[in-house]
Amino acid sequence: MTKSFLSLQTVVMAACLFSLAPAHAQESSKIAFVSTERIFREAAPAKAAQSKLEAEFAKRDRDLQDMAARLKTQSDKLDKDAAVLSDSDRAKRQRDLSDLDKEFQRKQREFREDLNQRRNEELAVVLERTNKVIRQIAEAEKYDIVFQEAVYASKRIDITDKVLKELAK
Repeated sequence: MTKSFLSLQTVVMAACLFSLAPAHAQESSKIAFVSTERIFREAAPAKAAQSKLEAEFAKRDRDLQDMAARLKTQSDKLDKDAAVLSDSDRAKRQRDLSDLDKEFQRKQREFREDLNQRRNEELAVVLERTNKVIRQIAEAEKYDIVFQEAVYASKRIDITDKVLKELAK
């Protein structure tokens, strides 16, 4: 009696589980995709950040370009005059040129480091704002998950345009 009751109970439980499975399978997840690359390229805040960085670093960039031109001019002049210069004058010019080149390399490295640091700071602000907008859209439209990276995403689930529109406000 107990054995048959347990097997009957098992059969009833299995039947209940199988009857619930199709209902659960019909309930699908709502998925979306956002292209972070497009956001950083096309969003108004990203463009504003890029313009801000260009303005902030324009003078240092021009100074580096001027220094590079001076370095090239001095190098060309040394090459041209090398045959008529005394050994001591040639050695002095080579030292001066080498010192200028080292200073140029140092300033260029510092420029790149500073620019990268500021770019990362500005992009972090854009990313934070973007994530807030994505969350708002996801909650309003009841998305279960929003991907920001994908090998492939159908245009049907791409909400990048909606995010760009909200960021432009």
